[in-house]
Amino acid sequence: MVATPIGNRDDITLRALKILKGVDVVAAEDTRHTGRFLKHHEIKSKLISYHEHNEKERTPALIERLKAGASIALVSNAGTPALSDPGYRLIKSAIESNIKVTPIPGVSAAITALSVSGLPTNSFVFIGFPPKKKAKRLKLFDKLTTVSGTLIFYESPRRILKLVEEIHSIMGDRPAVLSREMTKLHEEFTRCSLSQMLDHLRQGHEIKGECTLLVGADKGSPDASLASLMDELNQGLKKKDATVSRLSKELARRHGIPKSVVYQKAVEIKRSDRSRSRTSETDA
Repeated sequence: MVATPIGNRDDITLRALKILKGVDVVAAEDTRHTGRFLKHHEIKSKLISYHEHNEKERTPALIERLKAGASIALVSNAGTPALSDPGYRLIKSAIESNIKVTPIPGVSAAITALSVSGLPTNSFVFIGFPPKKKAKRLKLFDKLTTVSGTLIFYESPRRILKLVEEIHSIMGDRPAVLSREMTKLHEEFTRCSLSQMLDHLRQGHEIKGECTLLVGADKGSPDASLASLMDELNQGLKKKDATVSRLSKELARRHGIPKSVVYQKAVEIKRSDRSRSRTSETDA
């Protein structure tokens, strides 16, 4: 498992170069991309494609070659294989076949971005690319509102605005960092709040290259913040056309409080109101 650069071709370890030169085969996510990289370092090892569309069919053949004594280096287009890249299936099969799997460490976009983010690094959760279906994404983001560590996402330039919008609407206004073109000529880190990031992205700035988005934990105390909103929540629930979901979403966005926290408080208020109503009817 050989980690390769995420941008700058010189971000490669001496050990990785030695391995790539010495193996029988280099299994690459994109043979053209890896071919150019190997040529840059004057490496002439044999290449074979191994990507998300053929890994199921190609894994058994690679396992047989390994069993026969061949050495294989697995690389992705950038960074560490198997982290939001092909590799898991081959690694799992190799382990099950008692084949030695050796990590050749190096660059990872997630750790690279985290190291210079200015956000807490003592605890973090790597999410990678969020689900493509909106319902699954929103459910995931709702669960992540209670995580105390820094959250790390990968996303494409054309979907980054939607990702920030959804995270902001559910988790509230948090500190964040958008990293792009890391280790390249136009490397950029945007450090601000999620609301400020939305303003920046909505101005139509062209975003190039895969994006790494880091989102910090909620700095405030949700319960303490909600205390000042209870009157507003109570008044809103008294309206005939009010729904818990819509009201929670509106207040969460307005006050920068996680939707799940507001929703829970709203449910508690409605439950309390029903309980008082039943008690009054019994007394009567």
